[in-house]
Amino acid sequence: MSNVSRRSVLVALGAAAIPPMVVAGARPAVAADDHFASNTALYADPSVVEGTDYARRFRRHAALDNDETLSSPYPDTAIIAPHGGGIETGTSELCLALAGYHPKDLTASGAVYDYWMFEGLRSSGNGELHVTSIHCDDPVALATVAGSRRTVSLHGCKASDAGLTDPEAVAVLVGGADTALKAALISAYRGIGVTAIDAATVSALDGDDPRNIVNRNLRGAGVQLELTTAMRTRMFGTNTRAGRKSTTLESFWSFVNATRQVLAA
Repeated sequence: MSNVSRRSVLVALGAAAIPPMVVAGARPAVAADDHFASNTALYADPSVVEGTDYARRFRRHAALDNDETLSSPYPDTAIIAPHGGGIETGTSELCLALAGYHPKDLTASGAVYDYWMFEGLRSSGNGELHVTSIHCDDPVALATVAGSRRTVSLHGCKASDAGLTDPEAVAVLVGGADTALKAALISAYRGIGVTAIDAATVSALDGDDPRNIVNRNLRGAGVQLELTTAMRTRMFGTNTRAGRKSTTLESFWSFVNATRQVLAA
């Protein structure tokens, strides 16, 4: 958590309130199979019920500074999982843990960060609830990201989507527009023996589109993490929505700790 002055934060928040410019010729996201054009469209559909089909969870940490001479630390990091629950399995649990909360009971440990997630709750067919990141317009998500200087989003992908021939490949693609944070995370993951790929080499998953929710923060640059199915599966003893939160394995915490160490630095 950085020691950012109140004036700097207010100026930056004012700038963030202006929607980012859509760059002419920017690549469209991979959204050909999306059923809903946006979160707004999904929420407006009467056949999709919150609490039955999907859930939204978030935490914004209180910030208070009444000192006229010194600035207090301001919450400036956000972790998001736009496709949590049964959509891209394991990303909800990772989102909570990276934000500093144990997914089992939400016990806080160490530095805590703001988080937001959208989760599929269905026993099957959660893929229909997928809204691609450039179309994410949930108001709490937008506000949470807009108030952060560093943003990390969690996603899941197939090995083939990542350009890997082995369907059981254990790897993470690190994308987004925050090149400095990307480089630090790639180095950290490789340091713990994780195959980390710069997503700039995989155009469909590079996450650098300015319309991507992760890049709509104060700096216009975040980091998108795409974990392969095999990598996420091996993080849990029981890979179900009910079981994942209480059966996190060593590989889960190794990945979480490596990420949090970079964020703390």
